[in-house]
Amino acid sequence: MEIIDKLSFDEKGLIPAIIQDTASKEVLMMAYMNREALEKTLKTKRTWFYSRSRQKLWNKGETSGNYQTVKKIFYDCDGDTLLIEVIPAGNACHTGKRTCFFQEIFKDKDTEEKKEIIRLLDQRIRERKKSPIEGSYTNYLFEKGIDKILKKIAEEAGEVIISAKNTDKKESIYEISDLIYHTLVLMAEKDITIDEIEEELLHRYNK
Repeated sequence: MEIIDKLSFDEKGLIPAIIQDTASKEVLMMAYMNREALEKTLKTKRTWFYSRSRQKLWNKGETSGNYQTVKKIFYDCDGDTLLIEVIPAGNACHTGKRTCFFQEIFKDKDTEEKKEIIRLLDQRIRERKKSPIEGSYTNYLFEKGIDKILKKIAEEAGEVIISAKNTDKKESIYEISDLIYHTLVLMAEKDITIDEIEEELLHRYNK
């Protein structure tokens, strides 16, 4: 293919490929491709790589079922690295982790906490359910049960609607945050995870 001829493979005929979740933009893994692996990836729309240790092609998910459906492929300015956006059918790492990049060296906590606040809040809510703290509003909701939680969601949804009819953006932000919080409480009560919600939203994203 003409486009492949623009790429710079190394002396062993390989090029590194960074695999990224097309929805979340999370980097999942890095592996190597040779020309044949890239051609098979383009043809099948699933990732194929070249194993340097086994010296053979391998199809991601062939044994685990964790296939990666290719949505976009980019190459960098030097033509010596690929960036491949995929829809992952499961974990990318052989350890069972979602991504191979889970061993942290450094994290700017302020930036990351803002980025991950919904997951952090979800984790805190589930911790409260498992280990109640006296005076906690979250525990109060769990103690009252599903009917109370559903009632609060109905109330908060109504307040979101009312706030949206007004001109004060801050009020809408406050009420939407209330609705998200109570929805997370409901999810914990029903044992529904954020990953399951993301998977469902991904189906809609790709329609």
